[in-house]
Amino acid sequence: MTSNAEAAADILQQRGAANVDIAIVTGTGLASLADQVVNPLITPYADLPGFPVPQVAGHPGNVVIGEQEGVRVAYLQGRSHFYETGDPAAMATPIETMALLGAQTLLLTCAAGSVRADLYPGMIVAVTDHINLNGFNPLIGSTDNAFINMNEAYDKRVQRRLKRAALAAGVTIHEGVFMWFPGPSFETPAEIRAARLLGAHMVGMSLVPEVILARRLALNVGALAVVTNFGAGFTGGNPSHAESRDVAASGGIVLKRLVRAFLKTGDDRLSGGGARG
Repeated sequence: MTSNAEAAADILQQRGAANVDIAIVTGTGLASLADQVVNPLITPYADLPGFPVPQVAGHPGNVVIGEQEGVRVAYLQGRSHFYETGDPAAMATPIETMALLGAQTLLLTCAAGSVRADLYPGMIVAVTDHINLNGFNPLIGSTDNAFINMNEAYDKRVQRRLKRAALAAGVTIHEGVFMWFPGPSFETPAEIRAARLLGAHMVGMSLVPEVILARRLALNVGALAVVTNFGAGFTGGNPSHAESRDVAASGGIVLKRLVRAFLKTGDDRLSGGGARG
Protein backbone atom coordinates (compact mmCIF):
# COMPACT_ATOMS: atom_id res chain seq x y z
CA MET A 1 0.00 0.00 0.00
CA THR A 2 1.17 3.53 -0.69
CA SER A 3 1.82 6.05 2.04
CA ASN A 4 -1.02 8.20 0.67
CA ALA A 5 -3.51 5.36 1.10
CA GLU A 6 -2.29 4.69 4.63
CA ALA A 7 -2.59 8.39 5.49
CA ALA A 8 -6.07 8.61 3.95
CA ALA A 9 -7.24 5.56 5.88
CA ASP A 10 -5.88 7.08 9.10
CA ILE A 11 -7.76 10.34 8.47
CA LEU A 12 -11.03 8.51 7.84
CA GLN A 13 -10.59 6.40 10.97
CA GLN A 14 -9.76 9.46 13.05
CA ARG A 15 -12.99 11.03 11.85
CA GLY A 16 -14.96 8.03 13.00
CA ALA A 17 -15.00 5.66 10.05
CA ALA A 18 -15.28 2.03 11.08
CA ASN A 19 -14.17 -0.85 8.90
CA VAL A 20 -16.21 -1.39 5.74
CA ASP A 21 -17.37 -4.57 4.04
CA ILE A 22 -18.13 -3.32 0.54
CA ALA A 23 -16.90 -0.30 -1.41
CA ILE A 24 -18.98 1.10 -4.27
CA VAL A 25 -17.75 3.54 -6.93
CA THR A 26 -20.49 5.71 -8.44
CA GLY A 27 -20.26 6.71 -12.08
CA THR A 28 -21.64 9.66 -14.03
CA GLY A 29 -25.04 10.71 -12.70
CA LEU A 30 -25.09 7.91 -10.10
CA ALA A 31 -23.82 9.69 -6.96
CA SER A 32 -27.30 9.55 -5.41
CA LEU A 33 -26.79 5.81 -4.79
CA ALA A 34 -25.24 6.91 -1.49
CA ASP A 35 -28.34 8.79 -0.35
CA GLN A 36 -29.68 5.94 1.80
CA VAL A 37 -26.59 5.44 3.96
CA VAL A 38 -27.50 5.67 7.65
CA ASN A 39 -25.52 8.19 9.74
CA PRO A 40 -23.10 8.86 6.89
CA LEU A 41 -19.59 10.12 7.42
CA ILE A 42 -18.97 12.36 4.40
CA THR A 43 -15.40 13.32 3.55
CA PRO A 44 -14.43 15.30 0.43
CA TYR A 45 -11.72 13.76 -1.72
CA ALA A 46 -9.85 17.05 -1.32
CA ASP A 47 -9.31 16.24 2.39
CA LEU A 48 -7.57 12.95 1.63
CA PRO A 49 -3.98 12.71 0.35
CA GLY A 50 -3.67 11.09 -3.06
CA PHE A 51 -7.40 11.27 -3.81
CA PRO A 52 -8.03 12.93 -7.18
CA VAL A 53 -10.64 15.68 -7.29
CA PRO A 54 -12.99 14.89 -10.20
CA GLN A 55 -13.53 17.71 -12.69
CA VAL A 56 -16.50 16.22 -14.56
CA ALA A 57 -20.16 17.01 -13.85
CA GLY A 58 -21.94 14.18 -12.05
CA HIS A 59 -18.92 13.26 -9.91
CA PRO A 60 -19.13 15.10 -6.54
CA GLY A 61 -15.86 13.70 -5.18
CA ASN A 62 -16.84 12.51 -1.68
CA VAL A 63 -16.27 9.39 0.39
CA VAL A 64 -19.53 8.41 2.13
CA ILE A 65 -19.19 5.74 4.81
CA GLY A 66 -21.96 4.28 6.94
CA GLU A 67 -24.45 1.46 7.22
CA GLN A 68 -26.93 0.39 4.59
CA GLU A 69 -29.13 -2.69 4.74
CA GLY A 70 -27.10 -3.92 7.71
CA VAL A 71 -23.80 -3.72 5.81
CA ARG A 72 -20.89 -1.38 6.42
CA VAL A 73 -20.49 0.31 3.06
CA ALA A 74 -18.25 3.01 1.61
CA TYR A 75 -19.30 4.95 -1.47
CA LEU A 76 -16.72 6.68 -3.61
CA GLN A 77 -18.93 9.38 -5.13
CA GLY A 78 -17.24 9.90 -8.44
CA ARG A 79 -14.00 8.96 -10.10
CA SER A 80 -11.12 10.59 -11.90
CA HIS A 81 -10.95 9.49 -15.52
CA PHE A 82 -7.84 8.88 -17.57
CA TYR A 83 -8.76 11.75 -19.87
CA GLU A 84 -8.68 14.22 -16.95
CA THR A 85 -5.11 13.51 -15.90
CA GLY A 86 -3.48 11.21 -18.43
CA ASP A 87 -2.88 8.82 -15.52
CA PRO A 88 -4.64 5.43 -15.72
CA ALA A 89 -3.76 4.87 -12.04
CA ALA A 90 -5.57 8.00 -10.83
CA MET A 91 -7.95 5.90 -8.69
CA ALA A 92 -5.21 3.79 -7.11
CA THR A 93 -5.15 5.60 -3.76
CA PRO A 94 -8.95 5.54 -3.24
CA ILE A 95 -9.12 1.82 -4.01
CA GLU A 96 -6.12 1.02 -1.81
CA THR A 97 -7.70 3.06 0.98
CA MET A 98 -10.89 1.01 0.76
CA ALA A 99 -8.84 -2.19 1.04
CA LEU A 100 -7.06 -0.81 4.12
CA LEU A 101 -10.46 -0.10 5.68
CA GLY A 102 -11.33 -3.77 5.26
CA ALA A 103 -13.34 -3.84 2.04
CA GLN A 104 -13.17 -7.22 0.35
CA THR A 105 -15.65 -6.51 -2.44
CA LEU A 106 -15.57 -3.58 -4.86
CA LEU A 107 -18.71 -2.83 -6.85
CA LEU A 108 -18.15 -0.42 -9.74
CA THR A 109 -20.88 1.49 -11.55
CA CYS A 110 -20.63 3.51 -14.73
CA ALA A 111 -22.44 4.89 -17.75
CA ALA A 112 -21.85 3.13 -21.06
CA GLY A 113 -22.71 3.34 -24.73
CA SER A 114 -24.33 0.35 -26.41
CA VAL A 115 -23.00 -1.27 -29.58
CA ARG A 116 -25.72 -3.94 -29.65
CA ALA A 117 -29.27 -3.47 -30.89
CA ASP A 118 -30.71 -5.45 -27.96
CA LEU A 119 -29.05 -3.20 -25.34
CA TYR A 120 -30.78 0.15 -25.37
CA PRO A 121 -30.66 3.25 -23.15
CA GLY A 122 -31.94 2.70 -19.63
CA MET A 123 -30.89 -0.95 -19.40
CA ILE A 124 -28.56 -2.17 -16.65
CA VAL A 125 -25.77 -4.53 -17.64
CA ALA A 126 -23.55 -6.64 -15.40
CA VAL A 127 -20.06 -6.55 -16.91
CA THR A 128 -18.61 -10.03 -17.37
CA ASP A 129 -15.31 -9.14 -19.07
CA HIS A 130 -13.54 -6.25 -20.75
CA ILE A 131 -11.38 -5.33 -23.72
CA ASN A 132 -8.46 -2.92 -23.34
CA LEU A 133 -6.45 -2.42 -26.53
CA ASN A 134 -5.48 1.24 -26.20
CA GLY A 135 -2.05 0.62 -24.65
CA PHE A 136 -2.76 2.15 -21.23
CA ASN A 137 -2.58 0.17 -18.00
CA PRO A 138 -2.48 1.49 -14.41
CA LEU A 139 0.29 -0.96 -13.52
CA ILE A 140 2.78 0.29 -16.14
CA GLY A 141 6.02 1.28 -14.43
CA SER A 142 5.57 -1.11 -11.53
CA THR A 143 7.00 -4.59 -11.12
CA ASP A 144 5.59 -5.07 -7.62
CA ASN A 145 2.78 -7.58 -8.07
CA ALA A 146 2.10 -6.13 -11.50
CA PHE A 147 1.83 -9.39 -13.46
CA ILE A 148 -1.65 -10.20 -12.24
CA ASN A 149 -3.91 -12.88 -13.66
CA MET A 150 -7.04 -11.39 -15.23
CA ASN A 151 -9.02 -14.62 -15.53
CA GLU A 152 -12.39 -13.93 -13.91
CA ALA A 153 -11.46 -10.31 -13.26
CA TYR A 154 -15.19 -9.86 -12.73
CA ASP A 155 -15.78 -12.25 -9.87
CA LYS A 156 -18.32 -14.97 -10.69
CA ARG A 157 -19.53 -15.10 -7.09
CA VAL A 158 -20.32 -11.37 -7.24
CA GLN A 159 -22.11 -11.91 -10.55
CA ARG A 160 -24.27 -14.65 -9.01
CA ARG A 161 -25.04 -12.38 -6.08
CA LEU A 162 -26.08 -9.62 -8.50
CA LYS A 163 -28.42 -12.02 -10.27
CA ARG A 164 -30.04 -13.06 -6.98
CA ALA A 165 -30.36 -9.40 -6.01
CA ALA A 166 -31.97 -8.54 -9.34
CA LEU A 167 -34.51 -11.31 -8.88
CA ALA A 168 -35.30 -10.14 -5.35
CA ALA A 169 -35.64 -6.51 -6.45
CA GLY A 170 -37.67 -7.23 -9.57
CA VAL A 171 -34.96 -5.66 -11.73
CA THR A 172 -33.92 -6.96 -15.13
CA ILE A 173 -30.17 -7.03 -15.69
CA HIS A 174 -28.28 -8.12 -18.76
CA GLU A 175 -24.69 -9.28 -19.20
CA GLY A 176 -22.02 -7.99 -21.53
CA VAL A 177 -18.40 -7.22 -22.37
CA PHE A 178 -17.15 -3.65 -21.85
CA MET A 179 -14.55 -2.03 -24.11
CA TRP A 180 -12.52 0.84 -22.66
CA PHE A 181 -11.77 3.93 -24.72
CA PRO A 182 -9.65 6.67 -23.09
CA GLY A 183 -11.81 9.66 -24.15
CA PRO A 184 -12.66 12.45 -23.71
CA SER A 185 -13.93 12.47 -27.31
CA PHE A 186 -16.63 9.93 -27.98
CA GLU A 187 -15.89 7.01 -30.26
CA THR A 188 -16.13 7.32 -34.03
CA PRO A 189 -18.63 5.23 -36.00
CA ALA A 190 -15.70 3.14 -37.30
CA GLU A 191 -14.51 2.50 -33.74
CA ILE A 192 -18.00 1.42 -32.73
CA ARG A 193 -18.08 -1.03 -35.64
CA ALA A 194 -14.67 -2.35 -34.59
CA ALA A 195 -15.85 -2.77 -31.00
CA ARG A 196 -18.78 -4.88 -32.20
CA LEU A 197 -16.50 -7.05 -34.33
CA LEU A 198 -14.17 -7.59 -31.36
CA GLY A 199 -17.02 -8.87 -29.20
CA ALA A 200 -17.89 -5.82 -27.12
CA HIS A 201 -21.43 -5.07 -26.00
CA MET A 202 -20.69 -1.64 -24.53
CA VAL A 203 -18.06 1.08 -24.68
CA GLY A 204 -17.04 3.63 -22.07
CA MET A 205 -14.32 5.86 -20.65
CA SER A 206 -13.84 4.36 -17.19
CA LEU A 207 -14.11 1.13 -15.21
CA VAL A 208 -11.25 -0.92 -16.67
CA PRO A 209 -8.29 0.76 -14.87
CA GLU A 210 -10.15 0.38 -11.57
CA VAL A 211 -10.77 -3.31 -12.19
CA ILE A 212 -7.06 -3.87 -12.82
CA LEU A 213 -6.09 -1.93 -9.67
CA ALA A 214 -8.62 -3.85 -7.58
CA ARG A 215 -7.49 -7.23 -8.86
CA ARG A 216 -3.93 -6.33 -7.90
CA LEU A 217 -5.27 -6.12 -4.33
CA ALA A 218 -7.20 -9.40 -4.69
CA LEU A 219 -10.53 -7.64 -4.22
CA ASN A 220 -13.71 -9.34 -5.42
CA VAL A 221 -14.88 -7.13 -8.29
CA GLY A 222 -18.34 -6.61 -9.74
CA ALA A 223 -19.44 -3.96 -12.22
CA LEU A 224 -22.78 -2.56 -13.34
CA ALA A 225 -23.17 -0.31 -16.37
CA VAL A 226 -26.20 1.85 -17.11
CA VAL A 227 -26.65 2.09 -20.87
CA THR A 228 -27.07 5.78 -21.66
CA ASN A 229 -26.90 5.90 -25.45
CA PHE A 230 -26.16 3.98 -28.62
CA GLY A 231 -22.64 4.31 -29.96
CA ALA A 232 -21.86 6.78 -32.75
CA GLY A 233 -23.36 5.86 -36.08
CA PHE A 234 -25.15 2.85 -34.60
CA THR A 235 -28.97 2.83 -34.51
CA GLY A 236 -28.94 6.60 -34.80
CA GLY A 237 -26.42 7.02 -31.99
CA ASN A 238 -25.20 10.59 -31.54
CA PRO A 239 -23.74 10.61 -28.00
CA SER A 240 -23.21 13.60 -25.73
CA HIS A 241 -22.11 14.00 -22.12
CA ALA A 242 -25.41 15.65 -21.20
CA GLU A 243 -27.29 12.61 -22.54
CA SER A 244 -25.02 10.24 -20.61
CA ARG A 245 -25.50 12.17 -17.37
CA ASP A 246 -29.27 12.54 -17.69
CA VAL A 247 -30.04 8.95 -18.73
CA ALA A 248 -27.67 7.58 -16.07
CA ALA A 249 -29.49 9.60 -13.40
CA SER A 250 -32.79 8.13 -14.59
CA GLY A 251 -31.34 4.61 -14.62
CA GLY A 252 -29.96 5.28 -11.16
CA ILE A 253 -33.48 4.99 -9.72
CA VAL A 254 -33.59 1.33 -10.72
CA LEU A 255 -29.94 0.85 -9.83
CA LYS A 256 -30.66 1.99 -6.27
CA ARG A 257 -33.13 -0.87 -5.84
CA LEU A 258 -30.61 -3.30 -7.23
CA VAL A 259 -27.78 -2.09 -4.96
CA ARG A 260 -30.01 -2.26 -1.89
CA ALA A 261 -30.94 -5.83 -2.75
CA PHE A 262 -27.29 -6.65 -3.44
CA LEU A 263 -26.32 -5.46 0.03
CA LYS A 264 -29.12 -7.54 1.57
CA THR A 265 -28.09 -10.63 -0.39
CA GLY A 266 -25.12 -11.78 1.63
CA ASP A 267 -22.67 -14.41 0.44
CA ASP A 268 -20.24 -15.88 2.96
CA ARG A 269 -18.08 -17.12 0.09
CA LEU A 270 -17.09 -13.51 -0.66
CA SER A 271 -14.74 -13.48 2.31
CA GLY A 272 -11.01 -13.78 2.13
CA GLY A 273 -10.19 -10.88 -0.18
CA GLY A 274 -6.97 -8.93 -0.07
CA ALA A 275 -5.62 -6.30 2.40
CA ARG A 276 -18.18 5.84 -19.05
CA GLY A 277 -17.88 7.75 -16.39
